[in-house]
Amino acid sequence: METLQETSTEYQKLQTDLAMLVDKRTRLEAQLSENEMVKKEFANLTANNTIYKLIGPVLVPQDQNEAKTNVETRLEFIGGEIKRVESQIKEAEQQTENKRAELVAIQTNIRQSQSKNPPA
Repeated sequence: METLQETSTEYQKLQTDLAMLVDKRTRLEAQLSENEMVKKEFANLTANNTIYKLIGPVLVPQDQNEAKTNVETRLEFIGGEIKRVESQIKEAEQQTENKRAELVAIQTNIRQSQSKNPPA
């Protein structure tokens, strides 16, 4: 059986991993929101409007259809990434809960052992 220290360390690592996944999902949701706003702005454009793309320090004109396609592609990609990260979060939550239960069981066993054999 694993020691209390090993299990505790594993539990802390799982919690850290879970926090990183939640942070990643938050960043993806922010990107999704930004791209949705861009898509809404594109809907208000006329054929006469010019779209510029920032490439390094330079703004370069870009074709409207190409820009719209790029945003749609990004939205699909970000949506897929969010789904992937959410499934990883669910898995990490389950692993964390299982490890927490294991930790509680070890602590309970230690307490029971100590109550049966009190220190002299």
